Amino acid sequence: MAMDKQEELRNADEASVRDGLSQLLLGYRYSISIYVAAKLGIADLLRDGPRSCGELGRASGANSSALYRMLRVLASVGVFAEDEQGRFALTPSAGLLQTGIPGSIRPWAILIGDLLWKPWAELLYSVKTGQPAFNHVYGMGMFEYLARSPEMAEAFNATMARETTLAADAVISAYDFSEIKTIVDVGGGNGVLIAAILKITPSMRGVLFDLPSVIEEAGGVIKAEGVTERCELVAGDFLKSVPSGGDAYLLKYILHNWDDEYAIAILKNCHSAMNEGGRLLVVEELIVPGNAPSGTKLLDLNMLVLLTGRERTEAEYRALFNSARFRMTRVIPTHSLFSLMEGVRE
Repeated sequence: MAMDKQEELRNADEASVRDGLSQLLLGYRYSISIYVAAKLGIADLLRDGPRSCGELGRASGANSSALYRMLRVLASVGVFAEDEQGRFALTPSAGLLQTGIPGSIRPWAILIGDLLWKPWAELLYSVKTGQPAFNHVYGMGMFEYLARSPEMAEAFNATMARETTLAADAVISAYDFSEIKTIVDVGGGNGVLIAAILKITPSMRGVLFDLPSVIEEAGGVIKAEGVTERCELVAGDFLKSVPSGGDAYLLKYILHNWDDEYAIAILKNCHSAMNEGGRLLVVEELIVPGNAPSGTKLLDLNMLVLLTGRERTEAEYRALFNSARFRMTRVIPTHSLFSLMEGVRE
């Protein structure tokens, strides 16, 4: 009997392991279903309350029966909810798929389905070659592609703006900016982060630096945040140079886009441009050792598929700092996945 019990437990453990692996293997079904719901704007159609799939199908241009089958799956994992009349309603998760709300992930979901899905399907290519599958699939780099595709660039920029908004609160809560007179936000996107820093530091002046196409869009954010008089907008290419005269150079989610050679080149440009006694402030996610589930390790795989960059450990960032003649002085955790690494010139 004891042996029978042991065999039963062993079989149960094997079944549990098999079920867990199966769920991971089939996860793509959920992600692509979320993309379709986002693309069709289903969450927006449910803003005013539950609706039947007949109504949703007519409004979205989808087949009502097929739409029901998909939404039923999403409702089973908490994305939308089905009532007894077969109507669907928003849940907290589904609510994040609405357009124009704070923290919306609809642009991200659309970006995944319309642009990122195909390169990820070619992960084998990246693993075998070490090269971005994105270039292999589309015949060009991701940023070149975005420059040619306004719709995808809009979705990408909206996704990055959401990430920056999340990072901004974490960064300003973790670091004392009060002694900095002029800060240069290198690759600062639409200006959300530098605007947040300037608002809590009234004596500070800022420079927002990014590509011309990005800077064109940033003026509205800077104006809306009420820091126009203290924030200069400068267009350029940080691989060539960055604006000079800053007391601090801030790089949020920049270095992870690049391999070591280019990352060091960016840091060296900051080193050359900053004032005597200036600081380097790098905001990135850090890979930590161990086998625990890690969004940062997944993000690192994303970098392999899409770009030539990578996520790094603290030791790897320290090596980058040293190669660009910076000494890392502090690593400051935040209440988010981001850490802020401070450096000074050597």
